[in-house]
Amino acid sequence: MSDVHIRPAEPGDIVTQIYAEAVLQGTATFELDPPTETEMARRQHALLAGNYPYFVADHSGIVAGYAYAGPYHTRPGYRFTVEDTIYVAPHFHRQGLGRLLLDRIIAGAELRGFRQMIALIGNSANAASIALHQAAGFRSIGTLQSVGFKHGRWLDAVMMQRPLGSGDTTRP
Repeated sequence: MSDVHIRPAEPGDIVTQIYAEAVLQGTATFELDPPTETEMARRQHALLAGNYPYFVADHSGIVAGYAYAGPYHTRPGYRFTVEDTIYVAPHFHRQGLGRLLLDRIIAGAELRGFRQMIALIGNSANAASIALHQAAGFRSIGTLQSVGFKHGRWLDAVMMQRPLGSGDTTRP
C-alpha cells in the first residue's frame, strides 16, 4: 500500500479501537474486556520508556495498525528476548500491513540488541498470523493446548520463535 507509512509510535497515537475490536470479536488476544484509552496509553508509554520498538501504520493520518515488541518475561535472564504484538484494523486486513509492521519491529528489536523474538499466537486456527510469522522467518516451537477460554470455547496458543541479529551464536 503506497499510501501507508510505517512510523515510530508517538504518545498521541490512538490504537484503542483497533485493539478493542480484537478483544471483543477475535481470539488473537485472550483479554476479555477492552482496556480504556488511558490504559492503552499507559501500556504504550511503558514500552516506549523501556526502549522497545513500537510502530504504527499511518494511512492518511489515521492509525490503520500497530505493532510492538515487548518483554517476553520480566526475569533478568530473559532480557534479550522479546515478544511481538501486531494488530491491524479489520478493513485493512490482507493488504500487507501486518508484514510491513512485523518487518519494522524485527529490525527495531535487532537494532536494540535483542537476540530472540517470540510470537504467541492466540488460537491455533489463526492461519493468517501463523503464515505471516512463518514468512518472516519464525518457526513453530509448539502449541499450548486449551490454555485460554474465550467466546465460550477453549483456545490454543501457538508459540513461534525467530533469532534476531546473531541470535545465540555470540554472547550479548
